[in-house]
Amino acid sequence: MNRQPGRLFYVMGPSGAGKDSFMQLVRRRLESELLVAHRYITRSACAGGENHVELSEVEFQLRCELGLFALDWQANGHRYALGCEIDCWLSSGRDVMVNGSRASLPLAEARFGERLVPVLVTVDSETLGRRLRARGRESEGEIRQRLRRAEVHNQELPASAWRLDNSGPLQQTLQQFERYRKGEQVCV
Repeated sequence: MNRQPGRLFYVMGPSGAGKDSFMQLVRRRLESELLVAHRYITRSACAGGENHVELSEVEFQLRCELGLFALDWQANGHRYALGCEIDCWLSSGRDVMVNGSRASLPLAEARFGERLVPVLVTVDSETLGRRLRARGRESEGEIRQRLRRAEVHNQELPASAWRLDNSGPLQQTLQQFERYRKGEQVCV
């Protein structure tokens, strides 16, 4: 039996948009339909947010040299990677979701080609600002920079990107994703 290669749902969005919450919901609700891959990060596993594998700089570099990553990049003072296990999952016909990076989208497009489906999780500026302020990690100036950067990045993504508005309940965001998966027109 010849299986079609799976699709790689490459989830991106600004910090505070709710990517991790959305992906956790996908993991719970769609576990029999797609796999949600974890990332390898040189950040403490206790840092909160996503479920990831913590690696030291030395171990990360060794895994790079051994070819154990399908994709890796640097951002925010840390190194991030997607394991090559996703290649096996895609080849076996499984759809896979990963937490990607907007800046690394060109690398992902070159690596995965037509299998890659860019997915942008967005929220309106007011909601994003409120979420960032509630976290208490950034100054007001840094929050304004993040809001401007989110606006620019949203405009730079390809028209083919699936855009999910996560300003409301997560269930609505999941419904938007499901409509895209079924090939339905989605207005965001």
